[in-house]
Amino acid sequence: MRIARFAHAGEISYGVVQGDPDVPAELVLAPLQGHPLFDPTPTGELVPLSAVRLLAPTQPINVVCIGKNYADHVAEMKDLTSAGTSGEPTVFLKPATSVIGPDDPIRLPAGVGRVDHEGELAVVMGKPARDLTPADALSHVWGYTAANDVTARDQQKNDAQWTRGKGHDTFCPLGPWLETDLDPFDLRVRCEVDEVLRQDGRTRDLLTDVPAVLAFITSFMTLLPGDVVLTGTPAGVGPLEPGNVVQVSIEGIGTLRNPVTSR
Repeated sequence: MRIARFAHAGEISYGVVQGDPDVPAELVLAPLQGHPLFDPTPTGELVPLSAVRLLAPTQPINVVCIGKNYADHVAEMKDLTSAGTSGEPTVFLKPATSVIGPDDPIRLPAGVGRVDHEGELAVVMGKPARDLTPADALSHVWGYTAANDVTARDQQKNDAQWTRGKGHDTFCPLGPWLETDLDPFDLRVRCEVDEVLRQDGRTRDLLTDVPAVLAFITSFMTLLPGDVVLTGTPAGVGPLEPGNVVQVSIEGIGTLRNPVTSR
């Protein structure tokens, strides 16, 4: 099931996306009354997707991210930082204020130097989760979406921790919707800038897979319903410039598109 969060007629709602994502003109939304995690009621309406503004599919309290989780990306970023060499996943946070939705602009702050795209699979939690095991982790997942872990690379390199370089407003695009019926173990992850392919990987190559990532994170913190976990990015990260359009596509989900502007 594909669940979207959207704005229409002055209201923000959730709805079920119906139709073939490969034929966008035919997609419609079946709006829901209430939050999808808490006994929603279909309204009986159908709204063309083209008539609404899609928003980030969740409003997380926590955005927890895993860095250096593809071997090819570790190799290309070997001079960035010594973090993540202990054998455990590298974890960092992005603030909720960095989250934007489809077609919202990524705004490049002045004076920060190089800003990169990082396309990746995002996991959205459906239940409170603490001390999960890999065996039970996926039962706490609501669904999956596409994410762009936008990064001010010079700030990331200069700082002992990554909050500043990862946490600017607009640096966490999510969307276009949430896919609840998906196997996360072998999905293609692609990122294009101005229709030129830059990243092309598969989640089967994650150094720490999704269940193990969730078990590790919840060993030291509680994840709440709606929280987001970014699972890592494959090789091919590169700079963004004002005027670019960046698209992150995840097999089985769809494409997250965002223009790039200066602040």
